[in-house]
Amino acid sequence: PEGPSMLPTINLTGDYLLVEKISSRLGKVRTPQNPRNIVTKRVTAVEGQRVSFVAKPKESDQCETSVVPKGHVWIEGDNIYNSADWRKFGSVPYGPIQGRVFWRIWPPNAFGPLGHRPE
Repeated sequence: PEGPSMLPTINLTGDYLLVEKISSRLGKVRTPQNPRNIVTKRVTAVEGQRVSFVAKPKESDQCETSVVPKGHVWIEGDNIYNSADWRKFGSVPYGPIQGRVFWRIWPPNAFGPLGHRPE
């Protein structure tokens, strides 16, 4: 993956990740704007769940709440200040989710499982 949207969980460049294509809790997603572009985002809610989020983190800390519609998920980058995600295109259907990132194999000093969002 490239880009800052999943910092600090995934580095800007150079990480090699393993992806399984059965489940998709932390997944590779095809973007709604360009289906050829695959991005790595965190699935934070599934259909029927209520999510609260900072709509414009660069401008204020005002929160909004939404319910994820049926057949959709809510995705977020870990770096809310520099991520094209739910604030840009809202919830996304299950269809574009390609798999679940679960393990970093490179660089060696970061070898291991990827899990919860850093605090």
